Amino acid sequence: MHLDVLDLRTFYYRTPLGRAAQKAIRGQLVAMWPPAPGISMAGFGFAVPLLRPYLDESRRVIGLMPGPQGVMHWPAGQPNISVLCEETLWPLDAGSIDRLVVMHGLETSEDPASVLEECWRVLRPGGRGMFIVPNRAGMWARRDQTPFGFGRPYSLSQLESQLKGHGLIPERHLAALFQPPSEKRFWLKAGPLMERVGQSVSGRYAGGVLIVEVSKQVPRPAGTGLRESLRRPLRMLDGIAAPEPKPA
Repeated sequence: MHLDVLDLRTFYYRTPLGRAAQKAIRGQLVAMWPPAPGISMAGFGFAVPLLRPYLDESRRVIGLMPGPQGVMHWPAGQPNISVLCEETLWPLDAGSIDRLVVMHGLETSEDPASVLEECWRVLRPGGRGMFIVPNRAGMWARRDQTPFGFGRPYSLSQLESQLKGHGLIPERHLAALFQPPSEKRFWLKAGPLMERVGQSVSGRYAGGVLIVEVSKQVPRPAGTGLRESLRRPLRMLDGIAAPEPKPA
């Protein structure tokens, strides 16, 4: 189930812990994807806190917010570029996006396979995606006072396997949010140092979120497990011989 957009806005823009989380994750994203002129960029779920550094140079930036979550005006003080959409039917042409960021859009979806189908569809050949999900081994997934405590947390192998099944090939990964999910002033002040130390020690296990960069596979895989299962819904009966007619 998707979180409510008002709760997400409150966390990321009005709480010290949310602002610290936004800064830590956005710093990793910008380090991997420096702003570049002329690109088309989209965020799905509640990825808009990460997209502001790309507003000035990108040819196009759009924030896609799923219907069950709700939508808000973004960016504040500027013309709105956020859109309310069906989570499995985005108002974007196929192959129209160079960079795609998904945060709070995959782990909270009731149909993650279809979300990944849309990710593949809208990315251009050679396009890149960035998936940010709760780390099953991290502290943040265990605390439901933050958005990362909702939905399905992932291990790295689980996430990469799901992405590969939909033609999204993992290229590199890292972790973020090494500070505890605490509002205490000591931990908030220590957050930047803990991020630097955490990145040097572990890019996989200790962080609160996993960040995986993917490229679009072209041609796409022959079919996902979901589509195959729908194509042959009664495969449990395979091997049972067809009934023979009774002799006259």
